[in-house]
Amino acid sequence: MNTDNFKLVEGLRKQINYHNYRYYVLADPVISDYEYDMLVKELEKLEKEHPELITPDSPTQRVGEKLTGGFKQVNHEIPMLSLENTYSWEEVFEFDRRMQKELDIKPEYTVEPKIDGFAVSLMYRNGKLIQASTRGNGLRGDEITNNVRTIKSVPLRLLAEDKNLMNIEVRGEVVMPKKSFERVNKEREARGESLFANPRNAAAGTIKHLDPQIVAERELDMIVHSIPSVPESYKDHYTTLKYLSKIGLKVNSDIKLCKSIEEVMDFCNSWEPKRWELPYEVDGMVIKVNSFDQQRRLGETTKSPRWTIAYKYPASQETTKLEDIILQVGRIGTITPVAVLTPVNIGGVTVSRATLHNADEIARKDIRVGDTVFVERSGEVIPEIIKSVIEKRTGKEKIFKMPENCPACGSKIVRQGGEVAWRCENLQCLPQVQRRIGHFVSRNAMDIEGLGGKVIAQLIEAGLIKNFTDLYWLRRDELLKLERMADKSVDNLLKAIEESKNRDFFRALFAIGIRHIGIHAAKLLADHFPSIDKLKEAGLEEINAISEIGPVIAGSVVEFFENPENLKTIERLKKAGVRLESNVGTGLKPASTKSLAGKTFVLTGNLTGFSRIEATELIESLGGRVSSSVSKNTDYAVAGESPGSKYDKAQKLGVPIINEEEFKKFLKSAE
Repeated sequence: MNTDNFKLVEGLRKQINYHNYRYYVLADPVISDYEYDMLVKELEKLEKEHPELITPDSPTQRVGEKLTGGFKQVNHEIPMLSLENTYSWEEVFEFDRRMQKELDIKPEYTVEPKIDGFAVSLMYRNGKLIQASTRGNGLRGDEITNNVRTIKSVPLRLLAEDKNLMNIEVRGEVVMPKKSFERVNKEREARGESLFANPRNAAAGTIKHLDPQIVAERELDMIVHSIPSVPESYKDHYTTLKYLSKIGLKVNSDIKLCKSIEEVMDFCNSWEPKRWELPYEVDGMVIKVNSFDQQRRLGETTKSPRWTIAYKYPASQETTKLEDIILQVGRIGTITPVAVLTPVNIGGVTVSRATLHNADEIARKDIRVGDTVFVERSGEVIPEIIKSVIEKRTGKEKIFKMPENCPACGSKIVRQGGEVAWRCENLQCLPQVQRRIGHFVSRNAMDIEGLGGKVIAQLIEAGLIKNFTDLYWLRRDELLKLERMADKSVDNLLKAIEESKNRDFFRALFAIGIRHIGIHAAKLLADHFPSIDKLKEAGLEEINAISEIGPVIAGSVVEFFENPENLKTIERLKKAGVRLESNVGTGLKPASTKSLAGKTFVLTGNLTGFSRIEATELIESLGGRVSSSVSKNTDYAVAGESPGSKYDKAQKLGVPIINEEEFKKFLKSAE
């Protein structure tokens, strides 16, 4: 190893880690974005020239490989308990009386905003992040290390060299900041995907995503709030949190040390209106006995520590007038009623729309157009109407009834037995067309870059497309006539459309938009049926027999293929050259009997014969699984050009290593 190169790389990493801390933790950068980017580029260049110097905690290694077999579970050394909650000051004062009685002294308390996020544990060894996990059931959680590594406020290596804190576990909340939440939902809406209900749900859904690249794109944040096993030299929670900030971890800067429960109450009350100004959701304040010795004396129950309580703020409610009820048409024709409100300020946000869910819910709550209504905002995308104020009715209010026809296209709407939703079944209904196309081109489906909501609307308005199959017949000369469509953007779009023809069969199956078929169900169906034709020929019982499918999905698949318009869509996709069959395997063979069943592979380096995704799909189609990390349980490491640290680890553990040519022969013999 060249000592000079090693020192240069280490120096760059320390600089970048420090500036990450300044920017993402302290929000106080000391260099420009350009200067920061130049440091990263220099490090990337050196690591490319000297791959032996790449380490897992390098700032360039934040985004890892996509998981294909789900998350493995890990045990928590110390259980991750939940907090006791209350909305009552009487119960908070009772908590204080209990603390004083059991400690025989008046304790100090720390108070900090209760972040409405997703609980996560971080494990550091020798100052390096080695594991991140979810709370799970409190005793066991999912390992989510690769995803947490994408969070830039989480240091991959701690800044300080305090031996007491080099081998620690810290816990905190992963959050999606409000700005990221709004951006992500706008993008999902443009693609015709369902919206996240609130930032907490968005954070939870994101941190458990199998693809770290998508996690990175959603720009999560993490705020650390505790150390479950505290070194003896650290005496209290308040000073320990302050020190955690110094070593690179992001902690809540709004923590306060209080000498009495009255001071606690004043601080909590002062934060109720200010919480909306924070960049993330807060639903209360956490009150903790400050002294670690006192915490240990107080102990815990099986559910929660006895030395802490969360005072939760009541959900924000205001009254306003319900001016109208409008109807929105979704991707599969679901018609959703939405309340139009006289704009009202709720918790610092102007609200003019609220969800009404469905016609049955409106009738159950007896909500009428013209009513004065209570509207609640508690982090929802669209706030919810809680009830009408019947006492304020004048007699002019109108009872809502679902129309007989679709508000967008005028077709008859229907409601199938047992369902609350009304639907428009006209496949040419414009809002449905836009959302179906958005779904078809989305990342998990055909993944066609350059086709956002505005471009789709522009293509429809120009009469160039009426459904997603029309995308494959777009001509360059037609596209160049559109606004903001130059040579390069048109060429890139046409190239992306052409490349989408070779997506894996399960992605095409998901993209088509069969009701109830998510990406997981599409994979299960594609695993059992090698082509769209085999799936079309399958009967209800045969589909229903597949594990995890069930009668609802099976019925939806059969119903889809009974519709002549859907069959025309399939034929047109075939004519366009879209691959609607698996590239490998017999299809009807259950995964458990396939030749690679139970075998775990790790891919490292650049493969020239096929992409990483294609290699993964080939292995999975034969019953194997692909892992993102090498362990003693790995059966084979597949090494392409310029393999990285996984190659070295495979050698160290004695894992069989095969090159790309051997891998191809291996797959051929396994078919």
